Amino acid sequence: MRYPVTPGLRSRRRRTAARSPRRSLAAVAALSAGLLVVAACGSSGSGSAGVGSAGGAATTSTSGDAAELGPADQAKGAPVRIGMVSDGKGPVSDLAYESRVADAAVSWLNAHRGGIAGRPIRLVTCEALADPAKGTDCGNRMVEEKVAAVIVGSSSVGESIWQPVHAAKIPVMFGNTSAPGPLADRDTTFALTDPTYASINLPIEQARQKGLKKITTVAIDVPTVTAYFTSAVGPAYHRAGLDFDLVSIPAGTADMTPQLQKFTKSDPGLVTLLGSDSFCISALNGLKAVGFTGTVTASIVCITDSTRKAVPGSTLRGLAVSAPSPVGTDNPSSRLIRAVVDTYGHDIDLNRSGTFTMFITVAALQAATEGLTGDVTPAAITAAIKAMPAKDLPGASGLKFRCNGKAVPSQPAACVRGTLVTVLDGKGQPTPYKAVGVTPIES
Repeated sequence: MRYPVTPGLRSRRRRTAARSPRRSLAAVAALSAGLLVVAACGSSGSGSAGVGSAGGAATTSTSGDAAELGPADQAKGAPVRIGMVSDGKGPVSDLAYESRVADAAVSWLNAHRGGIAGRPIRLVTCEALADPAKGTDCGNRMVEEKVAAVIVGSSSVGESIWQPVHAAKIPVMFGNTSAPGPLADRDTTFALTDPTYASINLPIEQARQKGLKKITTVAIDVPTVTAYFTSAVGPAYHRAGLDFDLVSIPAGTADMTPQLQKFTKSDPGLVTLLGSDSFCISALNGLKAVGFTGTVTASIVCITDSTRKAVPGSTLRGLAVSAPSPVGTDNPSSRLIRAVVDTYGHDIDLNRSGTFTMFITVAALQAATEGLTGDVTPAAITAAIKAMPAKDLPGASGLKFRCNGKAVPSQPAACVRGTLVTVLDGKGQPTPYKAVGVTPIES
């Protein structure tokens, strides 16, 4: 059977090449978890999709690693082809590590979790390079390769990847997306973060706890961000009885003092930050420069080693940070991922939130299809995911997932309700995470 392939790729490739500055800004904005996530195909950059092995070869593991990995349950038989699309190393961000994480996770699942339906998982990889046209190329390639499902960790062109795959009725599991098309799909799309809690519910709760009457978001100046906050976030705050102000600042602004000077004359209430670590560095130092001492919250993508080096610990201390995974702390998830990386991976940084996101996406697909038998087709995988009971989200201690369309009714692709929150210490390091907004997902 031939699946539909989206036409017009060459013309779109030429058109999008001329818009690279806008794409660059969008890709930076996409780094924020819970909002906008951050194709020449093929992991080698050769222009064709790469068909991976079952994953990297196992290295010698310690007894501690062996305990974390669990007992052996070797997958056997004909491989199940699963597509994996990543932005890879592009002009804006370097997500090349995602493929290494996926390979390590697949090797662990094949050796210790019986793969999918007892058969080994084999990845078919494609790099979108944060380019919408190449994202569509990757989506089409997944259809041509007749994969049984597609996983996408984080991509700034998720909708482009999704469209041809969705048209072919192949299930797609996103680690993190805010693309409206995928999130509205109740048929074959599954997203592993709550798309609204971190950006809407959590700031409202924090403002109320502090007795504040207003929320001000300092965000990267990108049309998609502005549209999201003016059309969805702002109205939600107003319905909660809170005033709202959006301060949009262009990417690359090193000194935000002029834009934030207004905070000396009017109380901004709770300040939330949205952008990459470099953006947040400028924002946090700008807030310090204008003497703001109120409550500030941010996403985990704001907080990296670069942030900790460039922003005083006294400024970072007490900062509330939301995250879809407990990166940067010792917990069951980090110990499992470390064991998988030590045994099956290489050149993987466990302090990246994206490392956790990709691991979660691969492991969740396998966990959601446990018990699947018979032919492993797109339809069979979709049915298994929809029928699964609530389970712990692998790699995200404290969160659960269930993909029956009821976690976030307004966005039926979402499989998770709630998020994780940590408070930074005096060195800007996360303290133990707390799951917030996690309630049972109804049958």
